[in-house]
Amino acid sequence: MIGSAVCILLLGLSVSAEAQQTKKIHRIGLLVAGSSSSTTTPVEGFQQALHDLGYVEGQNIIIEYRYAEGRQEQLPRLAAELVSLKSDIIVTTGTPPTLAIKNATESIPVIFASVADPVNSGLVTSLARPGGNITGFSTMNAGLSAKRLELLKGNGSYGLPRCHPLAT
Repeated sequence: MIGSAVCILLLGLSVSAEAQQTKKIHRIGLLVAGSSSSTTTPVEGFQQALHDLGYVEGQNIIIEYRYAEGRQEQLPRLAAELVSLKSDIIVTTGTPPTLAIKNATESIPVIFASVADPVNSGLVTSLARPGGNITGFSTMNAGLSAKRLELLKGNGSYGLPRCHPLAT
C-alpha cells in the first residue's frame, strides 16, 4: 500500500522538479498512529521504493517522521508539526492520522494508505473524484465487497469450485 503511495508522490515531485532549475530538496511528512517499531516493515518499504526511484534521504529528499505511539490524542499536534515544517507532501496510514492531517491543512497534498472508508469518514468526496488535497488507497470498498463475494462463491470459471459451501 505505501509503495503505491510512493508512485503517486514521486510523480508529483518529478513534475515540479523538472520545472525548477535549482535542485530543491523535497520534504515528505509521514504521520503514523503506531510506533516506529510497530511500523518498521511498511516504512522500510516506503524508503526502499523511494530509493529504487532515485530518491535518497538527506540528498534529494528529507522525510519527517511522526509517530503517535498509539496515543491518538497526539495526532493533531503531530499533524500541525508536519504542516509547520512546510512539507511538500504528507503520507499517512489509517483513518485517524489522515483525519488529523485533513484538519491541519487544506493546501499540502496528502496521500493516505490503509483507510477503510475514505468517503464515509469524510476524507474525500468520492472514490472517483476525491476532491481537495487528499487522495490515496482504501482497504475497503462497499462496491467491491459484492464482487469479492461473487468471486468467492465461484461461477464455474474462477473462484471456488462449485462443491464449496459458498458456491451456488
